[in-house]
Amino acid sequence: MSETIAVKRDSSDRIVKKDSYYRDVLKRFTAHKLAMLGLAIILLEVLLVVILPVVMKLDPYTSDIQAFGAAPSAEHFLGTDDTGRDVFARLIYGGRVSLLVGLLSAIISLCIGVPLGLLAGYYKGIWETIVMRAADIFMSFPSMILILVLVSLIGPSVWTVTLVIGVLGWTDFAKLIYGNVLSVREKEYVESAKAVGTKDLAILIKYIIPNAFAPILINFTFRTAQAIIQESALSFLGMGVQPPQASWGNILYAAQSITVLSSKPWLWIPPGILLILTVCSINFIGDGIRDALDSKMKIKK
Repeated sequence: MSETIAVKRDSSDRIVKKDSYYRDVLKRFTAHKLAMLGLAIILLEVLLVVILPVVMKLDPYTSDIQAFGAAPSAEHFLGTDDTGRDVFARLIYGGRVSLLVGLLSAIISLCIGVPLGLLAGYYKGIWETIVMRAADIFMSFPSMILILVLVSLIGPSVWTVTLVIGVLGWTDFAKLIYGNVLSVREKEYVESAKAVGTKDLAILIKYIIPNAFAPILINFTFRTAQAIIQESALSFLGMGVQPPQASWGNILYAAQSITVLSSKPWLWIPPGILLILTVCSINFIGDGIRDALDSKMKIKK
């Protein structure tokens, strides 16, 4: 009877400690001013790119034949481009594409890198050699050049850019997980689980992944920001999202002439500002998560 009570007390203590830990993490994150600012900006952007096209019935493709390269007006908030398309509508739809590419490519990188890193770190041997040497090979090439080559071979489009950036971004996750697994797999609780016959998959899910979750989450945010930059760079070079579909990168690409840069700032300043704000905001969120998960950080009152 006393043993049963002790077990129940132990399990309730664990629940209380977990709840207390998550509350502390949340407090540290909400106390991080830049992280909260970044989160507010990203949430606002997501709401705008989802709601505004429906509410305002924006059309980024139709040209206004009476307003080729027109300046901002009541009818066109940010003017029109050289083909008469509404710049504001293209900016909003371009935000959809840029955010989608960044998020999906980071998810693809996560789904490839995490399993490979787990295999290499947990089983070691041949798996470690194959995965880590493959990661070294991928990392030895300049990423942008490799992305450009693959995109040109497959053909530029939203889905091609997303897939290529995602597939080539797995190495960061694999290396990160690999290092964490090497340290966790030797812990006493993992050895005890092996001794009682717990299956490898259960050990990975129950013990290994939870201990590596924090660095995965932090790296995911930074990878999303990096993917947005890469997509914008590809589109600016003409090898990313193709017109008439809009992205912040190809809006900047269409405004790169000296005439536009000097006399039509409404064509390039808004997408440039949004791109900088988005990348900085995501990085601020990543910094906030990193600080929140660090138990040494004090909670500001």
